[in-house]
Amino acid sequence: MEQRLGPYVEFEAFVAGAAGRLLHVAILLTGEPEAARRLLAGALARTYADWRRLRGDDPYDFTRRELCTAFARTGRRHFRGTGLLARLSPLERLVVVLRIYEGVAEEVTAAQLGLTPERVRSLCNRAVAELR
Repeated sequence: MEQRLGPYVEFEAFVAGAAGRLLHVAILLTGEPEAARRLLAGALARTYADWRRLRGDDPYDFTRRELCTAFARTGRRHFRGTGLLARLSPLERLVVVLRIYEGVAEEVTAAQLGLTPERVRSLCNRAVAELR
């Protein structure tokens, strides 16, 4: 007889498996470990609040989307972050992290950020050139 895990146990297992990578995404975006932890905590709280409705959807994608949305709202606060990506604008950082680090398709990135695929391509190309 198959035993189903409760929602809290499933969420806990998701966090145990995905939190490290999601934290790295948040650190790449903010350039500040403490700000990254706060950003991730908020995204995970929103994921937990919607956990029952996520059945069949990828909770990693949902959480990453929440993380990126929160960063987009607060990106200017993190503009002076440290690290290689610090010289990029918040929008360029979002595009680079989603496209290059996370491997999200151009069309999906565009839809998530409310941009055209051409704009995403342009931002990514400009950011990569800046980083070189």
